[in-house]
Amino acid sequence: MAHTRRPSDGLLARVNFPLYAVDMLTSRHILVAGGGGSSKTGVANGFEIYELYHNGSHFCAEEVLRHETGANVVMNFAVRNGGRRGYLCAGQEAHCQMYYVQPRVQSEEDGNGNGVGVGDGKPAPEERPHENGNVRQRNAHSGVEPVANGHRPPLSTADILRQFRRLHFDIQAADVIQTDFLKGAEPLQRVVRISGNGRLMATGGTDGKLRVWTFPQMTLAAELAAHSKEIDDLDFSPDSKLIASISKDAQGLVWDLASGQLQHKLQWKTPEGAKYLFKRCRYGTVEAQKDNYRLFTIANPLGKVGKQRGFLQHWDCASGQLRQAVAIDESLSSLAVRDDGRFVAVGTMFSGSVSMYIAFSLQRVLHIPHAHSMFVTGLQFLPITNEEGPPISSDTEAAVLSISVDNKVCIHSLSQRRTIPAWIAIVFLIVMIFAVFVLCSYIGI
Repeated sequence: MAHTRRPSDGLLARVNFPLYAVDMLTSRHILVAGGGGSSKTGVANGFEIYELYHNGSHFCAEEVLRHETGANVVMNFAVRNGGRRGYLCAGQEAHCQMYYVQPRVQSEEDGNGNGVGVGDGKPAPEERPHENGNVRQRNAHSGVEPVANGHRPPLSTADILRQFRRLHFDIQAADVIQTDFLKGAEPLQRVVRISGNGRLMATGGTDGKLRVWTFPQMTLAAELAAHSKEIDDLDFSPDSKLIASISKDAQGLVWDLASGQLQHKLQWKTPEGAKYLFKRCRYGTVEAQKDNYRLFTIANPLGKVGKQRGFLQHWDCASGQLRQAVAIDESLSSLAVRDDGRFVAVGTMFSGSVSMYIAFSLQRVLHIPHAHSMFVTGLQFLPITNEEGPPISSDTEAAVLSISVDNKVCIHSLSQRRTIPAWIAIVFLIVMIFAVFVLCSYIGI
């Protein structure tokens, strides 16, 4: 039986532009991106960074940085932490723009707002340590609407320390490369991914070519004529040896990166012979082992009139055969897998709902109907095995972020599921055996 949303979950922040991409910049910093495009609508384009923490009763988000990208909407991005400097690769039209993300620690004891720089030590943006509900705003011109989500409890030691030293970020534009070359129409980068070992970057777009680049140099290493139509999604395997690609040509393909050869196609028997298109693909580890992993996809019917029925699918990575699939009474739009591979989340197209599943069984354990007023454009689990810092401590078993073109950033958490300790189960079994023995003796069996 799937849990429903806790009252403390839900809206974290609301920005003033549609959101298309979300990821964790660090173990506790959320990066979201989007925009209104190049039209003169007055809708901004850019990034927002939030610090996320749990105050003992619910998750809270504090705005850290807003970075606008002019006329270029950010439809997709990938992040990579490189120690003292992070990399942000953003899809902007037919190009991939790299940004350097420089973290720095600021001490609020300084009245002038100057920080202790991890990198360049530039002054921080204007501080406004005003608390209003769930979002703590720092810049009154950021376009973030305060969200009420419960009262603020007394400050803990961690909250007090947070007031004196906070992590800030400077974003600086670096190299830019063209990644899509569609002829006869406007080219567009649809997806960008960075491999787990940080050595490769992959891009896909409207020309159907899968391009693999060295990273962070961003020089072309391989170009594969992977699909006949635009690529919708890509994902590297956890060991960085394979890459999966899916496209509007209804193909799901897995490629060997060392040889550049096709390893296998994802093929399955569709219901009533209907045509289905893969929408998203994600790899997930098994017990956080990089050399032991699963592949998950979501698929939607093409051109079906009436009730739409999407599928969440689990594939065998060795053979490419479908292992499990669950039907969902709606078309699906987004997919995420937690970094330890234990949970999978999906977002829907029409109702804006979010659901969480156990990865090995595809049993639904959480369902949040109408989490957004429009389709869910992105999902991201809070990490628990992040190497860049400790994960956020909370009373939840799992938590996933969701974004949408309704401008909202939301969080949905699974409460700790109660299990019976092993010793209690053993005692109960012994008592039951003894009771059966006594009963049999009493009736003379």
